[in-house]
Amino acid sequence: MSEDQRITKCAIYPAIGISRIGNAPNDNYYLAPEIPGKPAKVTNGYKDREGKVKKQVARFRIYGLTEDGTVVRELTADEAQIEWRVHVANRKAAWYQFNNALDIEGLGIPSAFRNKDIVGEDRTKKLVIDPGSRSISGKNTQGKEYYLSGGKFFDKEVPLGEIRTDEKGRLLFFGGNGDSASYDNKPATTFANNNGWHDDVSDGPVRATVKFGNLEMEAEPAMVAVVPPNFGQGLYGVVTMYDIVIDLFYRKEWLNRPEQPDFWENIYPIFERMTQTQWVNEGFFFLFGYNSPSNLTDPVLLKTLSDPSDISKPERERLFRWFRNPEKDTDEPVDVPPFYGDAFGDYNNIAKDDLSVTSTQYYWLRKWAEGNFISKTKTLDTCQSLEEMSPPLQTEALNKAALEECLGGPFHPGIELTWPMRVASMWKAPFRLNTLPEVEEPKDNFGPLLGSKMALGSGGPLQSSGPGTLTRWLGVPWQTDEASCLSGGDYNPSTYLPLPSFWAARVPNQVLSEDSYQRLSDTTLNPAQRLKHFDYRPNWLRDLGSVYQTKINNMVQKWYELGIIVKKYLSENNNKEQFLPNQVWVETDRGSFSESDPSFEQVKYAEKVAEKVIEQRPLTGPQKTSKRQRPVFGRGEV
Repeated sequence: MSEDQRITKCAIYPAIGISRIGNAPNDNYYLAPEIPGKPAKVTNGYKDREGKVKKQVARFRIYGLTEDGTVVRELTADEAQIEWRVHVANRKAAWYQFNNALDIEGLGIPSAFRNKDIVGEDRTKKLVIDPGSRSISGKNTQGKEYYLSGGKFFDKEVPLGEIRTDEKGRLLFFGGNGDSASYDNKPATTFANNNGWHDDVSDGPVRATVKFGNLEMEAEPAMVAVVPPNFGQGLYGVVTMYDIVIDLFYRKEWLNRPEQPDFWENIYPIFERMTQTQWVNEGFFFLFGYNSPSNLTDPVLLKTLSDPSDISKPERERLFRWFRNPEKDTDEPVDVPPFYGDAFGDYNNIAKDDLSVTSTQYYWLRKWAEGNFISKTKTLDTCQSLEEMSPPLQTEALNKAALEECLGGPFHPGIELTWPMRVASMWKAPFRLNTLPEVEEPKDNFGPLLGSKMALGSGGPLQSSGPGTLTRWLGVPWQTDEASCLSGGDYNPSTYLPLPSFWAARVPNQVLSEDSYQRLSDTTLNPAQRLKHFDYRPNWLRDLGSVYQTKINNMVQKWYELGIIVKKYLSENNNKEQFLPNQVWVETDRGSFSESDPSFEQVKYAEKVAEKVIEQRPLTGPQKTSKRQRPVFGRGEV
């Protein structure tokens, strides 16, 4: 039997695709990441020449499967007829208010409707933005007939994007432009529940009919979610959405959990992502940043941490004790990771006030501390493209890359997808959500109050997904939430460090500015002067004002002018003393805000004046300039 003869059915991958909004024209976009650990590839930056943010476009593929579900190969328009069908919607304004995650046992707070004065059929007619289903087929197909237009908020048309196909007939999904507004022109006043407001994020099922040889197959459907921009390109959450769902699949025994973790695959990413948060939060920079003894990416330290022998066991056990145990009910605010939790702001001195790693991550950390782990040769960069992988590995990569890019908490409510993703009834199989029948509309009314019992029970809203059901749990509009949930210093100015943080990898707190990067790259300056610029971390939202309501409304209007944090490099000639890392993440493309920082010439002039007054002294090591030598958490453990 030939390979193609083994194909009896097909499925769409990724099973959940992530598009991101942007206000640049749709001919200037970049594709969503398709390989785990690899950021999206982009040409000439994440903004266009006019300073508008490029859209991240999800690409969907068809794979042929055997009867038992084994992946055979990708099917394209070269050998198959593929008709795609997409139906997305925005249901936020017709949904319930966000109070907190309703799956927190015993702590969920029931919610009333948003826009509760709109009643009956008008809730669907006026508040749900639904352009209806669209179909597309062929290669390189595009046009106005594939625009996702026609949906309205009250009487205002709100476009939700566009669909196209590529040169192989794969589906390309373009999301909205990032437009948010109030129908009655009232300002936003709160982080998540602004009545009368809409945005243009969306989500919904992706389906396809495939004719291949003598077969006509209905593909296993996928879901697409359109979410806010990624302002921290190449950075990841310590807990990602992939970590959340794989933990669920392991606990439900839908997948077999490896009993022995691999250091580089299961342990190192936790350390690396916590350390790399230094580029978007000053507290993480202090605790884990470059020149800190808690820099968990330092090659010398990694040599010890990746060693399973008893020699390194004391160091492994010491580091393991830092981590918050997700199974404990007690509040452990000084433990890591230093992020707010799902219940922050609703309750005091409970475990859910702070974010924990997942049960699976904690289990692997414990095994690692005990020395019960393997440490294969580090091969994180072996695959540069899907074509280098076998078809089964391609589908695994597509599923993982999409969810790995999304944050796994805190869900208050969240940035991309939120707490329903960790509820078992949402899932048909690992990585594939239950979807409503194509002819069935989602239900938006579960009574005047939605509480945990109804939300999680049979017949509730978490039994299947349809147009608009994933993003409706999030804040409206998205900009007000992102401008509200930042870091500790924003809530308590007396806090020494801006910790904990919310979503720093996607919504930065403090950053390394472009001006600072230029100065620390200047080899005519002495190391002390360059380290001064390296240590300076201004607030990312510094241009939006300090008054809360002014800030959140400025975010609605000016979100696309904010800087995007991207990786840059320092050459060996620029870094002979090794006081600085070889790669840094830098705030770029601040748009019209760029004039608010001191100019390069102003800084250089000030430095020349300072050099005339201050006697420059040679340094013998980074410890003489780095304040980050203090014990982490004040416990004397570093």
